[in-house]
Amino acid sequence: MKIFLAALLALATTAPATAATPLHVIFDTDMGNDVDDALALAMLHAFASRGEVKLLAVTVSKDNPWAAEYVRMVDEYYGRPTIPVGIVHDGKTQEDGLYVKQVCELHHRHPNKAAVADAVQLLRKTLAGEQDGAVSLIQVGFSTNLARLMESAPDRYSTLTGMELIRKKVRLLTVMAGNFAASKPEYNVMTDIPAARKVFATWPTGVYFSGFEVGEAILYPASSIEHDFPAGNPVAEAYRVYAKMPYDRPTWDLTTVLYDLRPDRGYFDVSAPGDVTVAANGATAFQANPQGKRYFLKVNPIRAASVREACVWLASQPK
Repeated sequence: MKIFLAALLALATTAPATAATPLHVIFDTDMGNDVDDALALAMLHAFASRGEVKLLAVTVSKDNPWAAEYVRMVDEYYGRPTIPVGIVHDGKTQEDGLYVKQVCELHHRHPNKAAVADAVQLLRKTLAGEQDGAVSLIQVGFSTNLARLMESAPDRYSTLTGMELIRKKVRLLTVMAGNFAASKPEYNVMTDIPAARKVFATWPTGVYFSGFEVGEAILYPASSIEHDFPAGNPVAEAYRVYAKMPYDRPTWDLTTVLYDLRPDRGYFDVSAPGDVTVAANGATAFQANPQGKRYFLKVNPIRAASVREACVWLASQPK
C-alpha cells in the first residue's frame, strides 16, 4: 500500500519530462481573511520553482496594508522578491484579520506603501506587457479588482479599455466563488455582490468556478503544517496563528489553483457550459447553456485523495 501511495503522489506532483512554456499567471487574493490564501500562494511558488508557472503579479482585494506586506514577505521567502504587488483602494474588509499583521510583526516587518501599486493599475500594466491570449487569472477573493479592471479606461500602459485588454490578453479566469451544491450565500461573492455580478455576467473569457462545496469536501491536514514546513516559513506560521492547532482547513483556494494549472489531470469533474447569476443575498445559481462560458468544478470522490495529496505536496514544497 505504501508503494502504491508513493507512486500516486509522484504522479500527482512530478513535472512533465519535457518542460513546456510556463503558464503566465496573475493571482488576485483577499489575503488575510482566511489562511487558505496563504497556502494557495505557496502552491504557486512551488509551480514556479518547477518551471510550470511565471507568477506575473499578485493583487490584493482586501483593503488592508498588512495583507499586501504579508504577500511581499511570502514572495521574498520563496526567492521572488521582484514580483509586483498591488492592492485595492476604497475596498472591502479593512480590518487586520487573524494572521497577516501577526506574522509580519514576528519578522519585524511593517507595511511599505511605496512598494505596493494600485491593483487596477498593476493589472493593466501587467496585461499590457504580455503576449495576446497568454495570461491566466486566478481570483480567490472578492471580484472588486477584476470588476474595476473591466471598467477601466485607457491609460499610460495601454490605449485599450479594460474589456478590450482582457479580451486581447487573458486566456482564462478561474475563481473560488459561489456554492453550486446549495442555494446559500458564499463569502467571496456576498462581500462585494455588485462586483461579482459584473464579473460573472460579462467577463469575456471562459470562467471556471471552484465553489464552496469543493474546498469544503477536501481538507488540508494540520499534520502537514506540523511536519512538512521548516521553521520560519511564513505560510505555516500563518496557519498556526489563524486558529488553535491542530485543525484541518478546507482547501477552497488551493483547489482553484490546482485546477487552473493542471486542468487536464482529471482531478475534478467539470459541468457543462452555462451561465452563473448572483442573487441579492450573494447566492449563486448555474443555468446550463450550450453557448455559455461558465463552468463549475465537481469533486470526484475517487480522485479526492489525490487532490488532497497534490495540494499538500505542492504547498509544502521547500523553497
